[in-house]
Amino acid sequence: MTSLTYLIALFGLLLPFSSAQAPPPTLPALPLSSSSRWILDAQNNRVKLRCVNWAGHLEPNIPEGLNHKPLDSIVSWIASQGFNCVRLTYSTDLALAGNVTTVSSSFKSAASSWSRPALETLFTSGIQTQNPWIIPQQTTTLDVFSTVINKLYSAQIMTILDNHVSRASWCCNLTDGNGWWDQAQAYNSFNSRFFDTTKWLSGLSFMAQFSLSHPGVIGMSLRNELRAFLFQDLNNRKDWYNFISLGASRVHSANPDLLIIVGGSQSSTDLMHLKTVRPLDRTPYPNKIVWEMHAYSFTVTFPDPFRSCDMVKLAYGAFNGFVLEQGKTWTGPLVLSEFGVGMSGGEDQYDGLNEKDNRYLNCLVSYMENNDADWVIWALQGSYYIRDGTVDYDEGWGLLNHDWSGWRNNKFPARLREMWNVTQGP
Repeated sequence: MTSLTYLIALFGLLLPFSSAQAPPPTLPALPLSSSSRWILDAQNNRVKLRCVNWAGHLEPNIPEGLNHKPLDSIVSWIASQGFNCVRLTYSTDLALAGNVTTVSSSFKSAASSWSRPALETLFTSGIQTQNPWIIPQQTTTLDVFSTVINKLYSAQIMTILDNHVSRASWCCNLTDGNGWWDQAQAYNSFNSRFFDTTKWLSGLSFMAQFSLSHPGVIGMSLRNELRAFLFQDLNNRKDWYNFISLGASRVHSANPDLLIIVGGSQSSTDLMHLKTVRPLDRTPYPNKIVWEMHAYSFTVTFPDPFRSCDMVKLAYGAFNGFVLEQGKTWTGPLVLSEFGVGMSGGEDQYDGLNEKDNRYLNCLVSYMENNDADWVIWALQGSYYIRDGTVDYDEGWGLLNHDWSGWRNNKFPARLREMWNVTQGP
């Protein structure tokens, strides 16, 4: 290879990575709205959400990582990578009791429930050292959310509040009790024992009211990964239409400026009923509904038995992507609000990913490039305070490494290619 050829090739490799190292984000004119398939700012300019998920829905009920790094450091890293928003996950437990539950008591309770005294040590030796503004027996879990959102806003980063679970815990499976409304048809305790519909609605109202004093919050996702089990959801999506409408009304009544983000059934992978049953009535909250979908290499809605990207893309479009078609009764913006891969342990030829994740990611990125849709990567956190009983649990899918000091896989940003950029618009 000649020197010139080498330099040209090297430049070509660096270009996508440079797009990930975008200048710090700039807040659009707020509030945001939806128009056809686009999200627009208050001046009718397109806003493309390039976001990262930051988990705060597990038992301690505060955003992860504050035991490893100061909050300012984490926020600065998010901004420096070109992300313009955070999907901040929370539990209904947080919404209903976070204003009276101190962080120290929340950690003590979680440590007791798991019989893990090391979790209390993590609080005293980690969080209090890295973030001394969190004062024992004084700072509440909701105070921490408030401070995180305000710090993000100061860094020009928007926040989407995502009601991830009812009972604070890891998500998701069909027996965790957080999957489907308890007032819906065919209740079963496996999937709905913690999903108290009345409390869910109250929690949405509270968080929407909370957002009034936090201008960085630009939207709320009504519920993460709705999933029916056994005989649930056999009434032509009647329960979905009913409870989604009730939840959207609660949010809009409390804060009409917010985008209302709505996922379909089958763990946010199936919106097809908008086409085959009936559209959702959006007249009570005009220009505020945004659709969302999730897609992973293991997602059963999008199987790849024939290793055919074309077939997978057809499935993406048939179940969710059709909402981007303009001029239809179901048309709206679509946010890919969860996608991701294991960041390490794979092969060098796949930039550290395994073969399945590499194939999946190439296909998904191609689909997203063609449609220029909004997105949220899973996930920021390199670790969890506690997950499934393990203290300081390592998150192999995290963008950040375990100690939150930098990229777990510094080749990953380039893998998103043109997803970082705006290529289409109204």
